[in-house]
This record gives sequence, structure tokens and C-alpha cells, in this order.
Amino acid sequence: MTTPSGGSTPDDYWRRPGADAAANEPSTAPTATPASGYAGPPPSVPPPPGWRPPVHLQPAPPRRLPPQDMAGLDAAEQRSQRVTYGFGAAAGAVLVFLVCLLCSRIIF
Repeated sequence: MTTPSGGSTPDDYWRRPGADAAANEPSTAPTATPASGYAGPPPSVPPPPGWRPPVHLQPAPPRRLPPQDMAGLDAAEQRSQRVTYGFGAAAGAVLVFLVCLLCSRIIF
């Protein structure tokens, strides 16, 4: 990091070049073309009415779905829940057995 020398302030290092000259000049209205040369996006014009192409084919109406068997869905969900709980209980029993086995090895 460089330190400023002379009569400048520490903030002068971070100012843009020529900021002092721009600060002393009176402000003017912004020009159409900035210094970078980019004038911005072109103006947009709304499309004319009826610009969409004509639609000749109408899609078929949606079909009706078959009715759902709510009692069958509930029964299947309960069966899958029992299987999930069964696997969880088996995994928990194996983990408890392993923890007991490891603790008995440490004690004896």
C-alpha cells in the first residue's frame, strides 16, 4: 500500500482521476451519448394489434381421470408405514446390541 505524499488526503487515492476538475465545473444536463459511446437500448415499439398468427386447430379438451380408490390408497400407505417402522426397529435393535457389545468390551 502506498501512502499519500504532499498535501493530499487519504481519500484522494480512491477518487477517480480528474474528480477535482469535474467537481469545480458546473453540472450540465446528461447528454444522449455518454463518454463510453453506449447510448442505451433502442426504444421499444408495441406490436400492432392482431400480430399473433391465426389458430386453426383447437386442442382436445382434457380427459377425465379415473376415480381414485381412497380406501385402497390408505391401506397401501399403512402397509408401507409398517414396513418402514419394522426396518427402523430392526436397525435400532442392531445398534443397541452393538453399543452394548462395545461397552462390555471396554468394561471387561
